[in-house]
Amino acid sequence: MDNDPGREEIVKRVRAIVPLVREHAPWQDENRRLHDEVVEALDEAGVFRMRVPTRYGGYESDTRTTLEVASVLAQADGATAWNTSVWWIPTWMVGMFPDHVQEEVLSEHGGRVCGTLSPGGAAEPTDGGFVVNGRWGFISAAPHSHWQSIIAVTPTPDGSGMQPIMALVPMSDLRLVDDWHAAGLRGSGSVTTVAENVFVPSDRVLPLGAVMQGQTVSEANRELPMYRAPLLAVAAATSAGTPTGLAEGALELFLERSTERGITYTDYGRQADAPVTHLQVAQASLMADEARFHAERLTSVVDAKGSLGEEWSLLERARCRADMSALCRRAKDAVTLLGEASGGRSVYTEHPMQRMVRDITALNLHALMYPDTGFELYGRVLSGLEPNTLYI
Repeated sequence: MDNDPGREEIVKRVRAIVPLVREHAPWQDENRRLHDEVVEALDEAGVFRMRVPTRYGGYESDTRTTLEVASVLAQADGATAWNTSVWWIPTWMVGMFPDHVQEEVLSEHGGRVCGTLSPGGAAEPTDGGFVVNGRWGFISAAPHSHWQSIIAVTPTPDGSGMQPIMALVPMSDLRLVDDWHAAGLRGSGSVTTVAENVFVPSDRVLPLGAVMQGQTVSEANRELPMYRAPLLAVAAATSAGTPTGLAEGALELFLERSTERGITYTDYGRQADAPVTHLQVAQASLMADEARFHAERLTSVVDAKGSLGEEWSLLERARCRADMSALCRRAKDAVTLLGEASGGRSVYTEHPMQRMVRDITALNLHALMYPDTGFELYGRVLSGLEPNTLYI
């Protein structure tokens, strides 16, 4: 595998596999997971290595590059783009662990680590580590992953209470429950995973609070630009490409089809000739532009502060969540408008627009991306109040 190919080259590689992704998108939607050929193509394009340190053959790509790559993929299939983003985030989190743990996780398989930030189990201290029992839902990309980051609760060292921890577990130690029967992002394979008396060595465990604050224990990664940012800002920036690409892809699809179809019960032989269409595409285009503005501002802040090694203010952290909320809201507005304007035939499963509508709706329900939660958090900080969440 070559060294960092740069943003232009990696985007070029991804554009080259878009026809394959688009071809398999209906199969993925029906079978509720990515097609093996799509995963292989992503691997060959180097997508899984984008958020891996260079010493393990990675590219250490910035979040602006992940935005461009995921937005291209989302124009072909939202589930493929979403899974790609999901792999990038836990792979980045591996870099918070001791260097020898990173070697174990990343050197052989690269960046196919899935995960969650929601507690779903209990970790009982034992000699040399913890015994974990629990279950975690919505684990996107689990069927094609090699490791998972899990969140569990365990007694504090002084025994006075409980604290959340993050642990790295091989997928071979977990049981997958095929329960992903969803309306949107159906191809993401976001199944439930179960741990039953799984032993996790103590060096593969970190306090979740330390991870949230970007307190890496890795000596090798401490000064890398991509590790000079808090987790939630990184997660938001790395997730920005899927909703942005869905909005842009829906507009492109609508404009293309508006020249090929008329408007039933009118004398318009081409939808593109109708004034109502002009209003719709103008509004949708500006909504997509607004989504991209927030996506680019979000990734620019994360990358710039990482490059300079600057401290993060509470307001900057909160605004990253707000930018994610705003771009998701505007992307959904754009796709919904275009979906409603696409005519009765767009309800058929063979029509890509209905999948885009379902996918953007599902994305807006994600805890990190649900607009009102992010707006409330930002408003609290703007109003001089302390955040009421660890997830900032």
